[in-house]
Amino acid sequence: MTPIEFIKQNELAWQPSFNNSLSGELHGYRGALIVEAGKQLSADRQLPPKIQAKQVLMVSEGEAFNFFACELESFNHFKPMFEKFQSFFKPDGTYILFVTDLDGNGTFEYEGITFTAIMLDESSVWNELLELADLEKGDMKRLNADEKIETLYEELLESDVSEESKSYEQMCELIGESSKQLMGAV
Repeated sequence: MTPIEFIKQNELAWQPSFNNSLSGELHGYRGALIVEAGKQLSADRQLPPKIQAKQVLMVSEGEAFNFFACELESFNHFKPMFEKFQSFFKPDGTYILFVTDLDGNGTFEYEGITFTAIMLDESSVWNELLELADLEKGDMKRLNADEKIETLYEELLESDVSEESKSYEQMCELIGESSKQLMGAV
């Protein structure tokens, strides 16, 4: 089963802005993914997800994520997110988490998979990824949605996105207060 089939079958897509084929066997997705669904109030009414991977940028091929980046409100949400999508992460993929309650960055290994976790204050995942890939917004404006995703993906594969190596436990020790949550509604 491909990641997109899994997402569709389990109704895990949340407000996707892009979900389509890219070149070759690649598939791109932009939007949020439900990690833990919100409470079902009635047959046709449900609360927003309790936990979600926000601002997801994903490129998959076959039955695996080649690239996965998202915003997590808390590093505590990493484990449930990993468990939900575990079968799609592979040891040679590129996985970047932007986390609003981290007080430091790090690259860590979890169950044989390498993740890089980066503090996220007020920026967006897209802008942070453009910076990591050393791309300018202006370069991307003339491209259509699938070209933007593919260009960013290809640049990130060539970029060193790793941070200081840490253990998962050391990453958990970096959990602090979320600057985004303290800002309140905007």
